[in-house]
Amino acid sequence: MRVLVVGQGGREHAICWKLRQSPQVNEVYAAPGNGGIASIATCVPIEATDIIELADFAESLRMDLTVVGPEVPLTLGIVDEFQKRGLHIFGPTRLAAEIEASKVFSKEFMKKYAIPTADATICGSLDEAVAAVDARGIPCVIKADGLAGGKGVVLPSSRDEAIATLTEIFESRKFGTAGSRVLVEECLSGEEVSVMALTDGKKVVPFAPAKDYKKAFDGDEGPNTGGMGSHSPAVVLPAEAAAEIMKKIVIPTVQGMADEGRTYSGCLFVGLMLTADGPKVLEYNCRFGDPETQAQILRLEDDLAELLLRVARRNLGETKLTWKKEASACVVVTTKDYPVGGSKGHEIIVDPMDDDSVVVFHAGTAKKDGKLYTTGGRVVNVCARAATLSDALAKIYANIGRVRFQGARYRTDIGYRALGQRAANAAT
Repeated sequence: MRVLVVGQGGREHAICWKLRQSPQVNEVYAAPGNGGIASIATCVPIEATDIIELADFAESLRMDLTVVGPEVPLTLGIVDEFQKRGLHIFGPTRLAAEIEASKVFSKEFMKKYAIPTADATICGSLDEAVAAVDARGIPCVIKADGLAGGKGVVLPSSRDEAIATLTEIFESRKFGTAGSRVLVEECLSGEEVSVMALTDGKKVVPFAPAKDYKKAFDGDEGPNTGGMGSHSPAVVLPAEAAAEIMKKIVIPTVQGMADEGRTYSGCLFVGLMLTADGPKVLEYNCRFGDPETQAQILRLEDDLAELLLRVARRNLGETKLTWKKEASACVVVTTKDYPVGGSKGHEIIVDPMDDDSVVVFHAGTAKKDGKLYTTGGRVVNVCARAATLSDALAKIYANIGRVRFQGARYRTDIGYRALGQRAANAAT
């Protein structure tokens, strides 16, 4: 098989790494890729948003499969363009990807299909949003409607902060057109967990649950980010809750999207809060998680290329996934100014890890003249697998100092939410 992976982050590096292990895959290309991906795949200088150029490239090389990592090309209709040309591609169509592209759409969808979620008010102006904050009170959650790179969700600690946030969104256009509407939502309490599933629009096959740590600093302090670390299994998700999530949330979502004429095929990612009233949806994503995938991929026993091709062919069948009876984790190393910015151009030194089970997936890196340099906020992901979550994290933190660049920063407490509740023994 000849496979093209669209994207340039840690998630895409992990996908390329796993595809390379498939006996069916003999060539892997990445567009545009990064400094780490370049060591295992052929990187081509086409941006993930250049839909027509990507389709032309895939058509010219007769790609057997294209795998889309980030959400933006999906919301732009890359799947529609590839399908029009008879090319196999993994991911949802533009209409189906709206489940992530518009939080207003997804909230109205959940209400229509009785999928448990937080109560919210849809607001189209600053005055409406301020009135909604006053009606709901603090705490509340403010969410920009459109895509904001994982930074469009704010939990204000005061009314003044809420108004300042809304002013930035509506008047300063902080998120551009993504902030034309907002949700002012009730603030749910409990444990967050990430649930992903493969689906061909009919059959649904769950991935091993994972837990993401979004706050920038230790102790879940600071602003939201795209993710500072993750682990699988989620540990905080009981087996009965996982079954309830599939029955009451994931499967009804896939069925509801089909009923809407938006048949969903690809990876459905559901961000959830485990509340006292049961699991509730925080958000949908139309692609694999990042950094959840980096941890999950270390545990997956199955041939990823075969799985994704089955989905692309709409023939998932009775597939069941097999997972290593171990735990895995990922810690993200960022620039010092992330998530406000991402210092670029600093040389990165990655010394050999002292354990073969420790894997470094690159995110914001580029290679020039044989050297690696930073290109964005999240720079590399240090990942490991072990018999227990505590052992996997110990391996990571024993090796993370082997990644060096100016201003390197990472959370030192990834996994604390899970390990604080119960020991993370062999994965189930």
